[in-house]
Amino acid sequence: METLILVALLITSVTTVTFIVERGLALRALRVIPTPLVDAVLNYSGSRDLTVLKSVSTQNPSPLSRLLLFAAEHLDLPKNENIALIETRARYEVTKLERGLVILEIIVGIAPLMGLVGTIFGLITLFASLDTAAAAADNSKFAQGISVALYATLMGLLIAIPALVSWSYYSRKVEAFAIQMEALCDEFLRKHYHSGANGETAGSSPRVVAKSA
Repeated sequence: METLILVALLITSVTTVTFIVERGLALRALRVIPTPLVDAVLNYSGSRDLTVLKSVSTQNPSPLSRLLLFAAEHLDLPKNENIALIETRARYEVTKLERGLVILEIIVGIAPLMGLVGTIFGLITLFASLDTAAAAADNSKFAQGISVALYATLMGLLIAIPALVSWSYYSRKVEAFAIQMEALCDEFLRKHYHSGANGETAGSSPRVVAKSA
């Protein structure tokens, strides 16, 4: 049983490190909201720049580029309908950005519990193997047994703390990316429709929704 708990804690530790590193690489700003794409949106002045925006989006594959290309494919629709389509697609892109965060959230909950189970089992085993006379005769062995049992709790906490910090940080980061993508998509649509390409100037902004942490 002790071996099983230690192996489970080790697997949990490796999983935590893997997802922390993977999400750290995946959620880099340049991979989600590339600078050339931001510049293309800010410099967009109407339908005459649409080809340039599509070209930059194709050259910089990212969640933002996919949203902009999706919006560009539906510019023949009224603005409100285009916004509704973008919101649906945006939820899908945000879900992809949040991939793996649920694993970290689960680890935050189970790692300390696994450590506690290991500690309790170790203490039960220790007390079961000692009688009063033996414990009184060898206090150092008894104390060593307790310290070994407490290592399981320590391991669980050492796994859970980095997972909690990473989960909170990455969740806030995804939320910030969602807000930025919403603003840029709104900027693109506002400039395009305001230029008179489709004869519409009004409409609400697309909402890119991220789960609150």
